[in-house]
Amino acid sequence: MYKNKTRMALFFYTITFFFLLTTELYAGEVKGIYLTQYTLENTTYLNSLIKNAKAAGIDTFVIDLSRPGKRYRENIALVKENGIKYVARIVMFPDGGTREQIKTPSYWQGKYALVKQAIDWGADEIQLDYIRYNTKQKPTSQNSEDIHEIIQWYKNKLAAQKIPLQIDVFGIASFGEAKYIGQNIKLFGPTVDAMCPMVYPSHYEPAAKHFKQPYETVYDSLMGIKEQFDDKTPFKMYAYIELSNYRFPMSRQQKVNYVKAQLRAVNDADADGWYAWSPHNRYDILFDALQNNRK
Repeated sequence: MYKNKTRMALFFYTITFFFLLTTELYAGEVKGIYLTQYTLENTTYLNSLIKNAKAAGIDTFVIDLSRPGKRYRENIALVKENGIKYVARIVMFPDGGTREQIKTPSYWQGKYALVKQAIDWGADEIQLDYIRYNTKQKPTSQNSEDIHEIIQWYKNKLAAQKIPLQIDVFGIASFGEAKYIGQNIKLFGPTVDAMCPMVYPSHYEPAAKHFKQPYETVYDSLMGIKEQFDDKTPFKMYAYIELSNYRFPMSRQQKVNYVKAQLRAVNDADADGWYAWSPHNRYDILFDALQNNRK
């Protein structure tokens, strides 16, 4: 009888420990998903997304703002009423800027009207995407200096309002300056509050290798960033991960495993969190992956 009670107690302890370990695997990290403006303004779908996201432990929505309007304002209020952090994503130079655009302050300063509107509607942080040259430029460090000037201008504006600035960067910049597009994480780092490297395995070559090794791709990229600062990054690091690899057919279970591998990599690299990217804002795969980690 005594032995049976001891075995039961040991079994209960083991199960409890395992449960706590898996549920706390990503505790303390920012856990976010990306939403288009169209998704935000679809109130029925937004309510469903909020419910499922909260159940999965999601605490942040990164939301596009390109056309301010009444429905946007109302639904942002709904997001915030549910205790979800609102990060406004502003596209600076669609497809990357031309030299003329980047050398014309009136062009890129004009985007500040969207930033101001987002702040007025309760944005907790601002995220600048496509903050880069297009890929047709000559590879020179001046490109990064030009982009940094823009980042510094926005940082000054936001710092005065105590609003943190995030920027999105290509995953390839994790290993050093990307001179064609003007992204230099080491140069940008001291200026921004958060760096969001887009470490999607589908965007690396050779494609087949990174498809098979999503964990290694994400982990090595994030560690590459930390190594540029001797493991003392002066900013928060939120990795963008993807739910599938568009280059290869994948079953549902393969997608779940693919996402879980990326989440483990973010955790093991000791990043500050992650944002999941789905262009159509369908996150069932992510929710499954997160729920599986709780079992």
